[in-house]
Amino acid sequence: MSKQLIIVESPTKARTISRYLGKDFTALASYGHVRDLEPKTGAVDPEHDFAMRYVLVEKNKKHVDAIIREAKKADIIYLATDPDREGEAISWHIHELLKDRKVLKNKQVYRVAFHEFTKRAIHQAIEEPRGLSESLIDAQQARRALDYLVGFNLSPLLWRKVRTGLSAGRVQSPALRMIVEREEAIERFKTREYWSIESDLTSGAESFVSRLSHFAGEKLTQFSISNAAQATAMESELLRAAAGRLHVDSVEARQRKRNPAPPFTTSTLQQEAARKLGFTAQRTMRVAQQLYEGIRIEGDSVGLITYMRTDAVNLAQEAVAEIRDWIVGQYGAENIPTTPNIYKTKSKNAQEAHEAVRPTAAARVPAAIRSSLNDEQFKLYELIWKRAVASQMIYATLHTVTVVLRAGENHLFRASGSTVANQGFMVLYREGRDDSKEDADQKFLPSLKKGQMVDLLALRKEQHFTEPPPRYSEASLVKTLEAYGIGRPSTYASIISTLQFRSYVEIDRKRFVPTDIGRIVNRFLTEHFERYVDYNFTARMEDALDAVSRGEKEWKPIMARFWRDFSALIKSKEESVKRSEVLQARELGVDPQSGRPITVRMGRYGPFVQIGTREDEEKPRFAGLRPGQKMDQINLEVALALFTLPRDMGETAEGEEMQVNIGRFGPYVRFGSLFVSLKKDDDPYTITRDRALELVAEKKERDANRVIHDFTEQGIQVLRGRYGPYITDGENNARIPKGTEGESVTLEQAQRWLAENGKPVRKKATKKAARKTAVKKKPATRASRTRRVSKVSTEAKTKSTRSVAKKPTGKRTAARKVSNQTAA
Repeated sequence: MSKQLIIVESPTKARTISRYLGKDFTALASYGHVRDLEPKTGAVDPEHDFAMRYVLVEKNKKHVDAIIREAKKADIIYLATDPDREGEAISWHIHELLKDRKVLKNKQVYRVAFHEFTKRAIHQAIEEPRGLSESLIDAQQARRALDYLVGFNLSPLLWRKVRTGLSAGRVQSPALRMIVEREEAIERFKTREYWSIESDLTSGAESFVSRLSHFAGEKLTQFSISNAAQATAMESELLRAAAGRLHVDSVEARQRKRNPAPPFTTSTLQQEAARKLGFTAQRTMRVAQQLYEGIRIEGDSVGLITYMRTDAVNLAQEAVAEIRDWIVGQYGAENIPTTPNIYKTKSKNAQEAHEAVRPTAAARVPAAIRSSLNDEQFKLYELIWKRAVASQMIYATLHTVTVVLRAGENHLFRASGSTVANQGFMVLYREGRDDSKEDADQKFLPSLKKGQMVDLLALRKEQHFTEPPPRYSEASLVKTLEAYGIGRPSTYASIISTLQFRSYVEIDRKRFVPTDIGRIVNRFLTEHFERYVDYNFTARMEDALDAVSRGEKEWKPIMARFWRDFSALIKSKEESVKRSEVLQARELGVDPQSGRPITVRMGRYGPFVQIGTREDEEKPRFAGLRPGQKMDQINLEVALALFTLPRDMGETAEGEEMQVNIGRFGPYVRFGSLFVSLKKDDDPYTITRDRALELVAEKKERDANRVIHDFTEQGIQVLRGRYGPYITDGENNARIPKGTEGESVTLEQAQRWLAENGKPVRKKATKKAARKTAVKKKPATRASRTRRVSKVSTEAKTKSTRSVAKKPTGKRTAARKVSNQTAA
């Protein structure tokens, strides 16, 4: 039997495949990518047909070596990485490495892909291998080259014009723009007052509510009632006209259907997990990967869901049949439609349109395998299972009733409610909503007839205010990115994590809030690189890359068109845009004491307020913004308050001067030469003298109680420390054995433990001395001097055989330094 090697991405998959395929197969993991672009300028060369320089991923070197060793022994090699564009690229890189190492001679190499990690799917994939897809590889190469060229050219520009450590990306930057623009819309929003009038009614023993829709024959809009006086006058007129009763003018009943949502795609899974489970996109994908690769159930590893990176909503026929059989067995045949529900994706990306995310076996009910899953695995599996099964159930039938009631001659109220006639799919699953409450399906109305009179219990006038658009949550941001066609579902988690990692956004109550640096970066990009953060441009680029993946377009002409305009713009902005223009310092007013201007600006370490300028004889004064303060919201009064530190707080009872300030490790009170940190709830700008004295007293009490025993003659103390009592002689410290109270330690025990377990006390002076000692060179011996002279003479002889080069002048050396700094 020939030896066969199958290469997957993760060790979990490798172990599972080994059990499924038996001893004739060796399964190894690549641990993700094995090659990547060289992480420096020039790894993608537009001047030479976009040649790309790849290097081995260092952390995976040992895994690549293991693959090469086994590949030499194998007769057949199967490349079984994930069934998407990224997975295809990994397989290609593995193939290229094996080819470079010359281990593919006389060997058969196949590409296999499985969309679910089950024994049946794996055996079927092995029986139906294919070759590597050049279209998918080209699409991935193009995407990687494009991201590289944008990142390696735009990010350094941000470093020079804003500050180091920033980044810009082809998809990341439009996502940041969305968040900033939403925040700006919220800030521009002007609240508007409006009122509504509702009536509490009763028919027999049943109560219900209706809302005023027409007054004096005119239909009311949202802002028809704009103030309290108007609402009160209308209330009085309505009470007079109704005289305690309303007349039922019409009763309209109708039936409507609600269809189930399609099974999950990557994007809708991320959105729903965020809404219902509170999972981030990154957490959702991590847990889904675990469910896909396999969970140990009754001693065997079982893949519970199909591949989770997909744009498709269709299901395999055998999966549909299995789901329908389960529904019939659980709920009866009346709960499945005559023909299966078929869903169509809007995605143009054929390579990802495999199958929706679904359970690999409908009969594997979440509750039955609860003991094999941790909490987050169970929650996500249950969500996926319910959505997939519900997608094949019948629609829900709702009975909706709308009633119009009249007060007097021409004042109308309206009431509506729904009842669920047949739950259909809703017995199992209901889709979540963004930024809105679930609709009131269970809002009941009593049985009413036209011409009937109902009793008016009370009228209620209520004040309302319009609300600004909500900030983006992870779910709504992913939904919006997908609606614009920006990025791909598999990249959304990394986009969001990058925005947070770069401190472009913060999370407040599960909503994205742009930071000051995020606003500055977005402003710079939208003002100077508007085309490249434009939503439509980014979406069109995604469409072009998808066309490459389908084999409809060549990738290099697309790259050439992009690079021609982009590189020219980069060069232009490097020369024409000044750093001061980008940071846009905002003048707040004049310091009343010095008469110098006060500005707020962004610095290397964050936003700050500055009094004066560098041109002044007196040096400028600086103060960093406090946590939660934003550059755009700072005014003169707030800015001046930042310069009140340090605050003198008088003296302690012992005559020690007290001062409050903020230091490297946070706010503190200094008393004499000692310090005590402020507590979490203490504000250095507002803390009172009494509170400062209280903190000082606590500090002194702690220090006084620190000494448990003081063996003065021997120079040994037993002290209370941060991690419990310990012994010290000033030179060495020793821990007290567990179970021993500090108060019970004797001098003999202290001496013994210091001798047995004592460790030198770490002192700053000792550290510096040690560092100096380490750097100090030993005097050279005659032998070492002889070796050095010999080496120098050998180098001189070697150089003499080459052409003589002039020693560079100081001027040229300085020029080279400037050039290197620019390149960096």
